[in-house]
Amino acid sequence: MNKFSYFLSLIIASLLGGVLTLVGYKTFFEVPQVQLPNPKQDVQLTSFNKKAIENFTVPEGLNFLLAAEKVTPAVVHIRTFYKNADYEWFRERSDGDFSRFASGSGVIISEDGYILTNHHVVDESDRFEVILNDKRSYEGTIIGTDPTTDLALIKIQEKNLPVVEFGNSDNLKVGEWVLAVGNPFDLTSTVTAGIISAKARNINILRSRDGLQIESFIQTDAAVNPGNSGGALVNLKGELIGINTAIATRTGGYSGYSFAVPVALAKKVSEDLLKYGEVQRGLLGVNIRDVDANLAQQYGIKDIKGVFIVNVNPKSAADEAGMEIGDIITKIEEVEVNTVSALQEIVARHRPGERITVTYQRNGAEKKVFLTLKNKNNEVSVIKVAENFDELGAEIAEITQADKKKYDLEGGVKIVKLREGKLKKSKVMEGFIITHIDKIKISNLADFKSTLRAKRDKIIVEGIEPNGDKAFYGIGF
Repeated sequence: MNKFSYFLSLIIASLLGGVLTLVGYKTFFEVPQVQLPNPKQDVQLTSFNKKAIENFTVPEGLNFLLAAEKVTPAVVHIRTFYKNADYEWFRERSDGDFSRFASGSGVIISEDGYILTNHHVVDESDRFEVILNDKRSYEGTIIGTDPTTDLALIKIQEKNLPVVEFGNSDNLKVGEWVLAVGNPFDLTSTVTAGIISAKARNINILRSRDGLQIESFIQTDAAVNPGNSGGALVNLKGELIGINTAIATRTGGYSGYSFAVPVALAKKVSEDLLKYGEVQRGLLGVNIRDVDANLAQQYGIKDIKGVFIVNVNPKSAADEAGMEIGDIITKIEEVEVNTVSALQEIVARHRPGERITVTYQRNGAEKKVFLTLKNKNNEVSVIKVAENFDELGAEIAEITQADKKKYDLEGGVKIVKLREGKLKKSKVMEGFIITHIDKIKISNLADFKSTLRAKRDKIIVEGIEPNGDKAFYGIGF
C-alpha cells in the first residue's frame, strides 16, 4: 500500500468514527429539549372555528329573547286589597283601612286599558291596583268575571298601552317551548321557560252551581308560583296562548307543573264580558263521559276514542238534532275530541244560536249533524244582561254573584252604563246598585220594571254606592 492510499484510509476511518460517535451520543446521552409555545401566539383546538362562532345565531324557534322582550311590557302586576280579610297567606300591610292584600298578574289585550286576568285574583276584593311594567299605577275596575273558567276582564283608564297579540292555542304541540310571564311572590316582571306537557287537562279545581265549569287547561313545566295567576303563557313568537291559572302542588309553591286557560277560550270569554256583561254559553244539552277501556268493554266499543253520551236533555240542541244516549261524539267542528274537557272547551267558544257540526258514531256507523246551540234556559237567544231605559238614561242589569258576595246582598239591579237622563241629573253614579224603589224591594230586572210601571214620575231609589256606602236619591223631583 503506498502512502497516499494509507492516508486516505485513515481519513475515511476518522470520518466514520466521528459519525458513529455523534449518533451514539444523540441516542444514549443527550436530554431531549421541549419547546414551549410562545404565550403570545394563538393556540386553538383542532375543532375550533372562529368564523363559525362569530356567525352563530340561535335557530329560529329556539330564541327566548324575542318573546320575553315583546311580552313583558304588556303583563301587569295586580294588587288586590281587602278590609276584613282573614287569610294567612296575605301579607300584613298598613294601608289606610285596608289591612291585607294579595298579589296577581294580568295581560293587557287592548291599547285603551282592557286587561285579562283570573277571577280568583280580583274576586271579593274591596279595591285593586294595577301596576304596569314601567311602574305606573292605576286603580282598576271590574268589567266582568266568569267563575266557570276562572277568568275576569278588568280595565284601567289609560291609552296607547302595549298589548300582547293573540296566538292560536289549537295549534300547540306537546313538547313545544313556551314562556310564562308574571309576578310571582311580588317579584315583578318574571319570565320562566318550559314546554307544553299536555293539553285539555282537567284537574278538578273549579266549581259551579250549574255544573258548567270548564277545565281544559294547557299543562306546562314552566315555573309558576303564587302571584303568577292571570299572567301570560306565550309561544316563542311572543303570542298569547294561555292565561296562567293554577299549579299542582302539595307545598303551596311550584312543584313541577302549571296550568293555563287556552287563549281560544279566554278570548271568547273576554269578548262576552265586554259585550254582554256575562259569558254566553252555547250548550249541546248532554251529559257525557270519556271513552275508556272499561266503558268500551261494557258497551262493545271497538275503538277507544271519543266522548260517550250518557244522557240527552229533552228539547236540547242535541235532542232536536236526533242524538241519543250511547252515541259517541268524535269531532266538534271537524276537530277530534277524545276527552270531556276538550269537547267542553270547543263548544264553550260558541254562543247560543250558533250552528256547529257534530260528528258521532252510532253502532259503528259514522254520522254528522248540524245543530243550533241553546243557552242555559234552553233557548237559542243570548241572555240579555243589561236592558236600556231611555227615560232614565241608563243601561241596567241584574247584579252578579260577585256583587252579591261583595256587598252582602240577596239581589238588586246595577247601573252599568249612564248617559244623559233622570238618573244622571239626580247625581246617581255609574255602578250604583238599586235595592229598593219607594221602599219596595228590588231583587231583579223584572221587579225593577214592574215597580217602575206602577209609579209616577217621582221616585226614591235606595241602594249601594260602588264604594259600599248606602245612599238614597230622589229621581224626577
